[in-house]
This record gives sequence, C-alpha cells and structure tokens, in this order.
Amino acid sequence: MTKPKLTYFDAPMSRGEECRLALHVAGIDFEDHRVKRDDWMKLKPTTPFGSVPVYELEGRPALAQANAILVLVGRQNDLHPKDDFEAARHEAMMGHVEDLRANVGPTIRISDEAEKKKAREALATGYMPTWGANAEKQIGDGPFFGGVKLNVVDFKLHMAVRWFIGGNVDHIPATIFAAFPKLIRVHDAVRDDARVKSWYAKA
Repeated sequence: MTKPKLTYFDAPMSRGEECRLALHVAGIDFEDHRVKRDDWMKLKPTTPFGSVPVYELEGRPALAQANAILVLVGRQNDLHPKDDFEAARHEAMMGHVEDLRANVGPTIRISDEAEKKKAREALATGYMPTWGANAEKQIGDGPFFGGVKLNVVDFKLHMAVRWFIGGNVDHIPATIFAAFPKLIRVHDAVRDDARVKSWYAKA
C-alpha cells in the first residue's frame, strides 16, 4: 500500500462519505475502496469491529469508527481545533450525530410498513426535533459549526442533514430540520464549499 486507503460501501452516504469528504478537502490522495453489498459478509470479519469505514495507513494497524478517522484526519490537516476544549466540543457534536443515527438506523430494518411508519412518525414528532434543537444550541454564528473555518464536524453535520432534507426517508418530512436555521446553514455551507463541489464534480 503506497497511499492511504478508505474502505466503505459503494454509496455516497453516511459515515463513509463524511470521511471521503474530509480526506478530499484535506488534499490527501487516497484509495477510495468501495465495497459491494454482496462482498460485505466476506470482508466484515477482517475489519477491526465488524464495521466500516476503515482507514489504513502504511505501517499502521487498520483504524475503524468514523469519528476516530475524522479526528485523526482533522488533527493532521488543520481541519480540527487545536484548542483541547474546543476540540472536545466538536467531538461531542460528532457523538450527537451518531446518537441520531443510532435512533433512526434501526427503523431501516423494520420490514412491516405499518410498523415502520409508526416508528418513524414517532421519531419525527419526538426525538428528531429535540435532537435538532440541541444541535442548534451548540452552533455559533457560522457559517460553520465553530465559526468561519471548515472542520471535520461540519462534514458530519452536513451528512446528517442531507439524509433527510431530500425527502428520501419515508414517513419523515423533508422539513424536519427547517426550524433550525443554524443547522441548515452548516449543511449549506459545506455543500457550497468549492472543495466539496470538486469532489462531487469528479464523481
């Protein structure tokens, strides 16, 4: 292996895509290893925790967990705060995004449509507005989470908001986060960043 390698599913979503964006914006020439769903069960036992993304560097053990990957890339490439307390605050917000995924993710595996509808409507009227309100309170004057500078936490917030505002999650309205202008502003600021646009231009 001559360059860093990131392994994730072959889809522009969730934890893998936020890591891809961080690596691209950092200017790192990396191998974007995209796993087909049919190949996942063979690969799964070889990963550190039975999950992806996984990040590999020459001479180092494989690193798993998206937040750990993001913080490493951020620290090494001026995309994460140098101040310890501010860094911890960013990492807390990254954990908050994982809480959202932990609550919504299980509904993907519900096969009964009536049961799925009930579960997601409950999220849309209860957990998710509370999640958005708590995120909103942590975001400053922007345009990004920590101010004028783009950091890895912003990729994570961007992907969390993007998941829903396209209206692609059944029974959760695309306007679910419309009441939180700072959260939407972070999403839009990442989307409109020239470096992020260049990633999608080459896709």
